[in-house]
Amino acid sequence: MQYDEVILGRRSIRGFTPDPVPRELIEEILALAMRAPSSMNTQPWNFHVITGEPLDRIRAGNTERNLAGVPHSREFRTGAERFTGEHRDRQVGVAKQLFAAMGIARDDVEMRQDWVLRGFRQFDAPVCVIVTYDRILDGSDDTPFDCGAVSTALVNAAWSRGLGAVINSQGIMQSPVVREHAGIPDDQVIMKSIALGWPDETFPANAVVSERKSVEEAATFVGFDQ
Repeated sequence: MQYDEVILGRRSIRGFTPDPVPRELIEEILALAMRAPSSMNTQPWNFHVITGEPLDRIRAGNTERNLAGVPHSREFRTGAERFTGEHRDRQVGVAKQLFAAMGIARDDVEMRQDWVLRGFRQFDAPVCVIVTYDRILDGSDDTPFDCGAVSTALVNAAWSRGLGAVINSQGIMQSPVVREHAGIPDDQVIMKSIALGWPDETFPANAVVSERKSVEEAATFVGFDQ
């Protein structure tokens, strides 16, 4: 696995094989990820690693509640997430890439709904990692940054060991279901979920490489011409 394959978008895997992932390998990946930087070494993160029947119950509960129209109940929210402008364009752009790869037509309501439900099923991955933080830190500016850093480190560590992963929010949008079956205590806030498993190389969407801004668009260099 080349490093540029990781940073250029292949870390978002949406199709996994059903093969189990050994607990020892996940522990190794977590140990690597937890070397991620954190503000003043607070290390606010916790991981609930779920597989087997408990994960199947979360998938079923998420799906049933969403099909029944139960409102979403994500616990970590900082405001509206309705993207506009170029940010919305990028969101739509990657969706078009994925739908094209999967052969999902614009007017195919059934296949589009099934695609959405895949997210609530954790993309049918054999493992789900729920990232939480200690509730006592709720409102901290640094805690979300630290949890994002450790999540990115976890994904890259997984790739370095041949696994694929996708950071997502769909799998935690029905937080009562997740709390019940993952045994998450009340003193922790559910922040993000990461689907984890062996990549299915035959799954068309796994070949999609998302388009990225150029360095020229994203970076401003000051003082380098002096």
